[in-house]
Amino acid sequence: MRRDLLAIADEIRALATTGLHYTDGPFDRERYEKLLALAARLAAHGAGDEPAVLEPLFRSADEGYVTPKLDVRLALFRGGDVLLVRERMDGRWSLPGGFVDVGDSPSEAAVREAAEEAGVEARVERLAGVFDTRLQPDCPPHLFHIHKLVFVGTLLDPNAEPRAGSETSDAAFGSRSESSGSAAFHPLAALPELSLGRTLPLHLREAARVARDPRALPYLD
Repeated sequence: MRRDLLAIADEIRALATTGLHYTDGPFDRERYEKLLALAARLAAHGAGDEPAVLEPLFRSADEGYVTPKLDVRLALFRGGDVLLVRERMDGRWSLPGGFVDVGDSPSEAAVREAAEEAGVEARVERLAGVFDTRLQPDCPPHLFHIHKLVFVGTLLDPNAEPRAGSETSDAAFGSRSESSGSAAFHPLAALPELSLGRTLPLHLREAARVARDPRALPYLD
């Protein structure tokens, strides 16, 4: 129910925001403004928040014709280990990545995020998959509709040691002790707790599949 409420609220928000962009009529503007307020009220029921908190966010999130947001993640492997970063927001782990900025191509954004969040230089080799967050039952509900591109890449320096960036508290390959406040390229067979809003086990499985098989096709939706 929570997921459905947030999805419906986001669709109403998108229609209202798009309508406000194109209309010149004062009565239509009034109706679209009312729709935005109703969308915030509906989202508040789904998110357990106050409409007064969500309405300014809904009004400032997009302008013009509203489309899903685009998130990218970069999977970097060393043997059977994968590079993960610990998110400051929740203390859990994810593939380095984030939203694509205007002016970036998706692969450029993935490389930039890996440098910013994990302190490593890399290049993108292949697309592992295109994931719609609303079609993944393990993904927590989001306020906004998100499409996620997961890439497989390689390190420019195979011996590079990752370091955390401003949005992450740790980044490493391997298995350093959790009690030391760090972790290290994590073994795929023994992953730490994932930040599921950012990285799902499905993303890691598909990235590993594509990395192993040069003929493998990317996952879709």
